[in-house]
Amino acid sequence: MPDFSTRSYDKELLDRDDIPFKDIKRNMQELEYINTNLGGHKITLDGFKKFCTGSKENFLSVCEIGCGGGDNLKAIDKWCKKNKITANLMGIDINKDCIDYAKENCENIPGIKFIISDYKLASFQNKKPAVIFSSLFCHHLDNEQFIEMLRWCKQNSATGFFINDLHRHFLAYYSIKLLTVLFSKSYLVKNDAPLSVRRGFRREELINLLDKAGIKNYTISWKWAFRWLVLVKNE
Repeated sequence: MPDFSTRSYDKELLDRDDIPFKDIKRNMQELEYINTNLGGHKITLDGFKKFCTGSKENFLSVCEIGCGGGDNLKAIDKWCKKNKITANLMGIDINKDCIDYAKENCENIPGIKFIISDYKLASFQNKKPAVIFSSLFCHHLDNEQFIEMLRWCKQNSATGFFINDLHRHFLAYYSIKLLTVLFSKSYLVKNDAPLSVRRGFRREELINLLDKAGIKNYTISWKWAFRWLVLVKNE
């Protein structure tokens, strides 16, 4: 039985640079299905809506780091159109194949922008996005990298940022392991989905990392399907 008392730092297959595009595409498609049907997109929308309480001018620009196949941005675009909100959407990912698929996946969204880059090197040309967010990205980072990301998001967002990521729990691990064995056709998903849970976080760990990053104005909410929603509004 895996040890759930501490985070795993075993590397996920998706973090390698020699995965064929067709396999990455299949992985992104299955992750979109999982996010759609197990509540991942709902959590992303819950975070986004927290920034939609004032003037519409306050949330015209949204940037996702570690955007993968762009499915979270698709979900935000769909919600914005339904609620007559105009949002300029941007996705950043270091993996060229992920961005190539994201462009294909989001080809029907006018004006959406995708950038191949380490998020830390992205330039917003002195115009910070109102909201920065990540979904299932932070568990790819070690603790020091996570602290660095928290500080970067605070510095580079005009209004604030939010994080949608995994709760490390044995029920989450064995549930996703069983579901992927039964239904997944992607070797990447079968390997990485359970490992992602082992790389996830406990509440006290998130509190400690936020404290080390010097961030005080935050909320942490537990969400169904063993996810955390961390919301930070700039003071």
